[in-house]
Amino acid sequence: MPNNKRKNRGNKNKEVTMTPSNEKDTPIQDYEDDDIEEMQEADLKKLIRTLRSSQKQILELHKSLMDKIENLSRENEILRRNQNETKQLVQQETVIVTEVKNSIDQMKNTIESLTNRMGEAEERISDLEDREQERIQSDQRKEEKIRNLKHIVGNLQDTIKKPNIRVLGVPEGMEREKGLEGLFSEILAENFPGLEKDREILVQEAHRTPNKHDQKRSSPRHVVIKLSTVKHKEKILKCAREKRQITLRGSPIRLTADFSSETLKARREWRDIAQVLRENNCQPRILYPAKLSFVNEGEIKTFHCKQKLKEFVATRPALQKMLKDVLHTETQKHGHQYERR
Repeated sequence: MPNNKRKNRGNKNKEVTMTPSNEKDTPIQDYEDDDIEEMQEADLKKLIRTLRSSQKQILELHKSLMDKIENLSRENEILRRNQNETKQLVQQETVIVTEVKNSIDQMKNTIESLTNRMGEAEERISDLEDREQERIQSDQRKEEKIRNLKHIVGNLQDTIKKPNIRVLGVPEGMEREKGLEGLFSEILAENFPGLEKDREILVQEAHRTPNKHDQKRSSPRHVVIKLSTVKHKEKILKCAREKRQITLRGSPIRLTADFSSETLKARREWRDIAQVLRENNCQPRILYPAKLSFVNEGEIKTFHCKQKLKEFVATRPALQKMLKDVLHTETQKHGHQYERR
């Protein structure tokens, strides 16, 4: 029986594979077959338990190593994929960088082209501005020439019209019996008996203006009387100012000097200012051809344009207060006229 047990033990020992263990508490020694045969049964059991424990640990270690190997494989695969993705990203970034560089080059070329065009446009604009400035200056010179010509024409017209008297308010058709010259003689006889007998007062020409009668016009056309001398005209107008109320067959009429349209316009521009001065007893008069005259602080002041009047008014507080509203209104009118132009 002991021999059979030993044989069985020997067979069992042959089935066990001896593998060194890493356990510190259970050191494994290398046994020869003779040594195993000499071991007692308790020692063999202990050895088997040790071997089984070692085998279990080895299996666990093997499993752990396999898990680690598998993890490493997965990590390697991930790394490989990441490397591939990184390569692709690098390639894409390289392509993008190349495209960006190309775009930047194109933008530089475009900017350079635009800069050149802007330079050319600025030169053209500068040329156009120069031409526009030249045109404006040319227009200003033309306007100045036109104003001068108008002034010259106005002066010529005023010179031609200087011996003339305008009669306002004579009804249309009244001249059919005596003619306009006869009516003027009647006006002198009715208002200035002494002048009517003056044989030196000669009428050279008489006509209505405008030549054609507008049926829609309610007021009668003016009568223009051309006398032989300016002295006679001034004498008659002086008498008319002194008499104030002039009539023809009992109806009121007016006698005024005959002026060009430009001079009439200039005289009308003094009208509002003269009215304010008249209300304040400054004795305003509009002198020939279009000058304003009035009394201020006991002195007679005469102005041929509103700018000179404004400069003078600025030095006289009382006069400035008097004419403040009317001068401000005139300034606004001129501003609106300039905006329309």
